[in-house]
Amino acid sequence: MFTRLQRLIVYLWVIDVLGTQAALLLADYARRFIPLGAPLDDPASFLRPELRLIVLAVYPVTFLALAVYDLRRDTRPVGEPLSLARAVLVGAFVFAGVLYFSYRDVPRLLVVYFALAQLALLAGARLLIGAVLRLRSRGGRPLSRVLLVGTGEVAQRVAEEIRGRLGESVVVLGCVDDDPAAELGGLTVLGRLAEVPELVRRLAVDDVIMALPASQYLAVEQLVYGLLTLPVRVRLVPDYLRLVVVQSSLESLGGIPLIGLREPRITGLAWAIKRAFDIAATLGLVLVSWPLMLLIAAAIKLDSPGPAIFTQERVGENGRLFRMHKFRTMYADAEQRGPKLGFDAQGHAIYKWPNDSRVTRVGRWLRRTSLDEMPQFFNILRGEMSLVGPRPEMRFLVDRYDAWQRQRLAVPPGLTGWWQVNGRSNLPMHLNTQFDLYYIRNYSLWLDVKILWKTVWVVVRGQGAY
Repeated sequence: MFTRLQRLIVYLWVIDVLGTQAALLLADYARRFIPLGAPLDDPASFLRPELRLIVLAVYPVTFLALAVYDLRRDTRPVGEPLSLARAVLVGAFVFAGVLYFSYRDVPRLLVVYFALAQLALLAGARLLIGAVLRLRSRGGRPLSRVLLVGTGEVAQRVAEEIRGRLGESVVVLGCVDDDPAAELGGLTVLGRLAEVPELVRRLAVDDVIMALPASQYLAVEQLVYGLLTLPVRVRLVPDYLRLVVVQSSLESLGGIPLIGLREPRITGLAWAIKRAFDIAATLGLVLVSWPLMLLIAAAIKLDSPGPAIFTQERVGENGRLFRMHKFRTMYADAEQRGPKLGFDAQGHAIYKWPNDSRVTRVGRWLRRTSLDEMPQFFNILRGEMSLVGPRPEMRFLVDRYDAWQRQRLAVPPGLTGWWQVNGRSNLPMHLNTQFDLYYIRNYSLWLDVKILWKTVWVVVRGQGAY
């Protein structure tokens, strides 16, 4: 990422921390002097040092967890307004929850004032920073002035991403290429490869991005050495973007750079937060629903002979196999009663059929209400699944995947997911994969919460369930 842009994110984080503390002061003042709520016996300040420390801990973690500072998701250097509003709201709920179990004498109206003041201050700071960035850019002083080397497909992708995500804060001055007929999506071709050092000096270039094909490796090498004496940052875009599956990484092994082409999408802190959320939420669901699970098991046994729990091998994260559990919804001899896989007119697999004669009476109700999925709570607790993610697929279906569809195995499978709240069984498998890839590429804890909330309404309506 561009150096000045990285520094801007650090400054933004510091501003948010300071702005949050200032909002706490304003909220304390407002609660004591605005005549709303119950009269206070003691008008003294509520701000104990412990409350400041709680706020200092809760809000930065919440903002990081909800990807407020993630430039891979946001399309502006100062972030998106909705992303900020969500983080402030979630932080307020967490803060109120902590106060409920600790400092219950703190007025709840103070939390409301705090959230409003925080949103106003942080949004105002972002508007101000955005205005300054626009003025700097229009005055010829953007955060970075970029020169693209190359005009091929890779260079086109780089130019589109910079213009689409970073707006006016990073300016692509133009591109260079030895092909006199070359052009790049409206950008000016400023010269040939040999002229790059002179262009860097004359145009005060901050960043040179090499986006040449692998066949021009020698030209790249000569350019890099030719720019060593100039105060410019040089970056190389590898010419194998088609090989990158979902997410790449860059590591170093004894000074040797290693570029990962197939990396886990959810790692580090994001993985820890997702896993903690899965365990806490699932344990709560198990404690609340175990009597219902016992009743369902009894109803299945009374309705038809066979076990109450159906266990089947499924494909999980990175292709690992595991045994997934469900309440049995079909007759015990279902596989002998009919086919389990069909194909549509385009040759895409169809493995769920409305009015399937193999489904039992209780099973039909369980499928319509999605209660047959409840035993998967234990798959989640064992770490084989997550509450939210792509559905765990059967092995013989995964064997029929096209290469691009295997990208859905980059994250743990889920009890519910983006495609379930956008059509469920009404959508064929090849369209399900598109929804799964959207989830993988846009993952955040907030997206998980949004999907879980939508799932409730999809289940209540019985949408696409059979």
